[in-house]
Amino acid sequence: MALQQAQVSVVVIGYDDAAHVGDAVRSALAQGPAVGEVIAVDDCSTDGSAELLDRLAEDEPRLRVIRLPSNSGGCGTPRNAGLDATASPYVMFLDSDDVLPPGAVDTLLGAALEHDAPVASGLCVRKELPSGRETPWQPELYDRRTLVEHPSRRVRLVHDTLCVNKLYRTTFLRERAIRFPEGRFPYEDFVFGARVLAAAPRLALVPDPVYVWHVRRSAARLSISLDRSGITNWRARTEADRLSYDILLGAGEKQLARATRTRFLDHSLRMYARELDLRGTEYRREWWDLTRKHLASFDEGDFASAPAPGRVVARVILAAEEPRDLARLKEIAARPARLAPPYARDADGSPVWSADLPQVELDHLLTRPVHLLPAAVDAELRPRARGTTLRLRLHELYGRMAEAGPRSVRAEFVERDDGRVGFAGTASLTAEPDFDSWTADLPLDLAALGSGTWDLRLRLNFADGGPRETTAHAVAGAGLLRRSALPSTRHGVLLVQPYATHAGALAVRLAPGWRGLTEVVRRRLKRLLH
Repeated sequence: MALQQAQVSVVVIGYDDAAHVGDAVRSALAQGPAVGEVIAVDDCSTDGSAELLDRLAEDEPRLRVIRLPSNSGGCGTPRNAGLDATASPYVMFLDSDDVLPPGAVDTLLGAALEHDAPVASGLCVRKELPSGRETPWQPELYDRRTLVEHPSRRVRLVHDTLCVNKLYRTTFLRERAIRFPEGRFPYEDFVFGARVLAAAPRLALVPDPVYVWHVRRSAARLSISLDRSGITNWRARTEADRLSYDILLGAGEKQLARATRTRFLDHSLRMYARELDLRGTEYRREWWDLTRKHLASFDEGDFASAPAPGRVVARVILAAEEPRDLARLKEIAARPARLAPPYARDADGSPVWSADLPQVELDHLLTRPVHLLPAAVDAELRPRARGTTLRLRLHELYGRMAEAGPRSVRAEFVERDDGRVGFAGTASLTAEPDFDSWTADLPLDLAALGSGTWDLRLRLNFADGGPRETTAHAVAGAGLLRRSALPSTRHGVLLVQPYATHAGALAVRLAPGWRGLTEVVRRRLKRLLH
């Protein structure tokens, strides 16, 4: 069957997104003759989206517009409506604020036809806007072209929860009654994906980018995955995780079901734990209670199969009835993980989380390779007119640091939007036995970095040859995270704002020149007025 024949329907869903839905539809139509139709499902928009789609359809016979009579409140209902309407052998899904890159449909369709696979899946790229920085989603799954004969042979598939970077055989979905949850059901992808994997299809994987996920953090209405401020978001996520587990376990896919638990511990739990200290008291208590109830359904095998940081976070939550140790949980939940002091031991001398929670054992720290240890480094940025110093302090970790032999640390400041390295320097680590730590000082020329937000990245080098890539905890005492204006021969003035990220790591915002200073003051006043 030739690719040129119209074999694919692309279902585009949208609600009140007139600013972007046209681009999404055009990206689908631009895929070429393999796309027989684009079905745009408008979820009862009020901003003129439907009228815009109707105008596009007047000049494009392959575009069909479906209007839902009332807003569904979610993504599942409009996707199901599009699926019901398609007459093509294959179907894809596209959100109104994203786009398909050129050649995406041909790539996926070619793989599906070559391997007679009901599902073909490719690389999704997260694109931050307006910066344009791109990050691949689950790249380890898409490192090469491969055919997975059964999902259980590659349980990592569970971690790719997206439905939009995939091409589905329409009869496969219909014959097995695979549909999205209806109505207002956040994280509908989790459940749909579990239903797909439970049906045990052959899957063709390709390394090519087939979907561009636009991330607009400054949007007036955040997407479901970005809007994590309310407890309803966490409740929905745990419910979607529970349903995914039940679906796979009910299908006899125990390995895949357990992989959903691993995904929860290593991704969801760590992500939300990093943000707990940003929430109010009521949110924290309800989050803690919901999480304890969800984790209570896990068995020892579920915990054992997960990476250590998420497992430790879960053990602390189960051991404490009320929220506690939030700052330390944020550090261990970071990527890479950092275990901040103090380093307690139980009566037998074994590592434990704290003297108050000795039941949370940390014995794994005594045997893990040094490059996997949650090494804790404190960072102090001291901006001065006569020169800025970055002071780093590496803490001992149950004797493992001394055993490995700290030698030096390489520090890099990486621009967050474009990923370029603005500063790189290496300094020796000097032992300070009285503090059970090692320190290093690096001189910085902040003016040379230029404007932007800069994240600190570290590489610890040890005598045994095992490096550790990590970040540094931002020390907040003694005004160390205070904004300052420095004289600069290059810019006249340089506004410096060290701060701690959501994960507690050190970053710095720089605004060079009087124009940059004025812009910062303007934004500050705007926030105060609001």
